[in-house]
Amino acid sequence: MLDAIRWDTDLIRRYDLAGPRYTSYPTAVQFDSQVGTFDLFHALRDSRKALRPLSLYVHVPFCANICYYCACNKVITKDRGRALPYLQRLEQEIQLIACHLDPMQKVEQLHFGGGTPTFLSHDELRQLMARLRKHFNLLDDDSGDYGIEIDPREADWSTMGLLRELGFNRVSIGLQDLDPAVQRAVNRLQSLEETRAVIDAARTLQYRSINIDLIYGLPKQTPENFARTVDEVINLQPDRLSVFNYAHLPERFMPQRRINSNDLPEPAQKLEMLQRTIEQLTAAGYRYIGMDHFALPDDELAIAQEESTLQRNFQGYTTHGHCDLIGLGVSAISQIGDLYCQNSSDLTQYQKALASAQLATARGLLCNADDRLRRAVIQQLICHFNLEFAEIEQAFNIDFRGYFGELWPQLQDMAKDGLIELDNERITVLPAGRLLVRSVCMVFDAYLEHTNRQRFSRVI
Repeated sequence: MLDAIRWDTDLIRRYDLAGPRYTSYPTAVQFDSQVGTFDLFHALRDSRKALRPLSLYVHVPFCANICYYCACNKVITKDRGRALPYLQRLEQEIQLIACHLDPMQKVEQLHFGGGTPTFLSHDELRQLMARLRKHFNLLDDDSGDYGIEIDPREADWSTMGLLRELGFNRVSIGLQDLDPAVQRAVNRLQSLEETRAVIDAARTLQYRSINIDLIYGLPKQTPENFARTVDEVINLQPDRLSVFNYAHLPERFMPQRRINSNDLPEPAQKLEMLQRTIEQLTAAGYRYIGMDHFALPDDELAIAQEESTLQRNFQGYTTHGHCDLIGLGVSAISQIGDLYCQNSSDLTQYQKALASAQLATARGLLCNADDRLRRAVIQQLICHFNLEFAEIEQAFNIDFRGYFGELWPQLQDMAKDGLIELDNERITVLPAGRLLVRSVCMVFDAYLEHTNRQRFSRVI
């Protein structure tokens, strides 16, 4: 078992920099319009030839209410009828993509995100899943990881029953904070009772995994009231927890302009919130997976990390990194072999393209040899806190120390500071450095020097 993480305030203050979350390398910031549908079709053909298993992501952008902190691609509307034309175009996209794949390619992972997927009516959810099953090889034996994001204000027992019937066996529940003052400040009023009802339904209906999302650093939060939220969440006993740092970027995300910056906690308070949260979750038996994620020891993520099979992609930490990821819907990102591509983030443009029987691919990137090498290095560090040079040398036919010679002084400085342990054979991220693993990964990022850091959140 991995050692527990160790809190080191001085180290955190020095290495708490703005940087990527590395759901991909290169990151989406590097995508450009040179990549289009021709590249996507070429990648799909390679996937079909290799019969690689699939992971599907479906983006449902609609929300009935706006949460001021949200940075997701969404459309705020009370008009449920707006979903119908979107679903018609989404079904066209499903057909256009699926005809370039082999029916033998199994869909090991499926995830509905948003927005609020349960904005859709029961009939619309049934029809969407029927289309997916018609055109893709979805598993019928409940062995796949089929998850959906749930807003407890938009779901009840009948909804949870329908989703289970449709094949979903994992739920991710947005909670963020239980304090009423915080909820009012971010315009998300959601009671503990509403949240508990959805979780009780999921357990009764034998969903395999329950994840809860929390955010620290929101307006009106204090270390004391956030600790109470964490205690209540621990009592709910989710299998996984995501504890995200709120990044206040009102110049980029318009809803955040409704947040009074004077209500935001001070940096020292945010650090105290995180430290307390780690202590509370560790005492309750949760393992720190990395990058804001915690899981119980018998969870698949924790087991995969123990067995060195954990991976990371646009879905976050996953046990399905070997799958080709197909993104469906507005703004959705695909990762197929060495190709990254993203649909238009504009709903009108997305629907217009598909109305013309064209895919909505807007931008992307094709990884080169250096990208693939650095991606493997970052993947190992961010998933396993350890990097064996010999494995990289064998896989990419390089001399590690020679290839990354210019980075060695930075790594040596990190070793002196106690962030990592460094020798001629490996890098090991030490317990005091695990919270800062993004900072270690950033050393290997060839694009970061020429990227505007203001586009990223801080590490802590």
